[in-house]
Amino acid sequence: MSVLNAAQLTGRDRGHVLELADLQCTLQPDAARAFRALRTAAAGAGLDIAAASGFRDFERQRAIWNDKYRGRRPLLDRTGRPLDPAIMSAGDIVRTILHWSALPGASRHHWGTEVDVFDRVALTGGYRPQLVPAEFAPDGPFAPLERWLAAHAEDYGFFRPYDRDRGGVQPEPWHLSFAPVAGPALPALTVEVLAAALHGVELEGAEAVWPLLGEIHARYVCAVALPSAQASAAPALRVALNPGARLS
Repeated sequence: MSVLNAAQLTGRDRGHVLELADLQCTLQPDAARAFRALRTAAAGAGLDIAAASGFRDFERQRAIWNDKYRGRRPLLDRTGRPLDPAIMSAGDIVRTILHWSALPGASRHHWGTEVDVFDRVALTGGYRPQLVPAEFAPDGPFAPLERWLAAHAEDYGFFRPYDRDRGGVQPEPWHLSFAPVAGPALPALTVEVLAAALHGVELEGAEAVWPLLGEIHARYVCAVALPSAQASAAPALRVALNPGARLS
């Protein structure tokens, strides 16, 4: 499996990812092979798993961050209610953005191992996926997808880093992470690596970000679920890519 360098970890280099027309997203090659195998298996259960988002580079993440800080994109509290940045302090705006969006350089989507998913079969009557937790609840349109992922995603190397609220990023049941590459990537993305990526960058709210950088790294980068042994071993993926392998 690939080892990501500092520029790849922070989204400033895209040499580790491929644009994939069949998947309609950009992913790291090993993650792409795993995602194809996952989709094939899910299709047998009547699901059509599609990618809403894959790789996202540093500049794209910076644009999202700056737009939210300026009020050009909705700024939401932890429950999803809109807030007015015009009446908030810089520090409060920064912490609020971090509930739902990563600091540029700190997004797992930079690694090419992350994919946000939905089920196309559930899109009836012109429904468009919102990627909110309610869609994955027992009465939500993606409840069958949620059940299937809970039972099978780890067999193909995927886990959900934002499985519950750990005081940082809000739960994201749609967010899958490819363990064999993402597992080693997380400890490699140190606060020093992140600081170097942000040095000299025009970032809205930078005066509040820099004093909080250690806290941001601890709460919004490191406070996630870690991959299980099952996800790291990916037994079904090994069989899918090598039919002669034994499932153990």
